[in-house]
Amino acid sequence: MKTAQTLELHEARAMAQAALAKAKEIGVAETICIADAGGFPILMERMDGARVTGPQIAWNKAFTAAGHKRSTHLFTTPPNGPALPGNEAFGIQLSFEGKFAAFVGGYPIVVDGDVVGGVGLSGGNGEQDTACGVAALAALQAVLAGKAEVLVQADIKK
Repeated sequence: MKTAQTLELHEARAMAQAALAKAKEIGVAETICIADAGGFPILMERMDGARVTGPQIAWNKAFTAAGHKRSTHLFTTPPNGPALPGNEAFGIQLSFEGKFAAFVGGYPIVVDGDVVGGVGLSGGNGEQDTACGVAALAALQAVLAGKAEVLVQADIKK
C-alpha cells in the first residue's frame, strides 16, 4: 500500500496569496480555486471586482487538472489537442455534468511525482491566468523547499 500526500490548508493559502498578489501586480481581478486530489475545493478566493462566474470556472479548471492529471489547456492546443473537433476526446468538456474544463487556466499540483490537487484560475486572459497559476505553484515549491519537489509543470506554457 502506498502512503498518499495531502495538500494542507496552509499550503493552499500560500498558493492563493501568491496567485492573488500576481493578479494584483498585473492588474487583473482573478478568482482562484485550490482543490485536493479529488478535485474538491480546499480554498477559493474571488478578488474584489472579479466576475461572479469566476468561482465555478476556477473550480472546474482545478477539478479537471487534478482529476485528469494534466493542464487544462493541453486539451485544445492545436493541432493535436485531443478535445479539438475530429480528435479522440472531442466533446470531453461535456463530461462530469459540464465540470470538465478544456481551456487555459487549470494546472495539476504535482509533488514528488504525485498529483495532490489542482489549481484553477478565472478572470484574466490565458496569459494572465497562466502567470497567476505559475505563481501559485512556485509558492508551494517555496513552502515545501527541502521537504518535497513541486513540479512547476513544464507543459504549462505549451
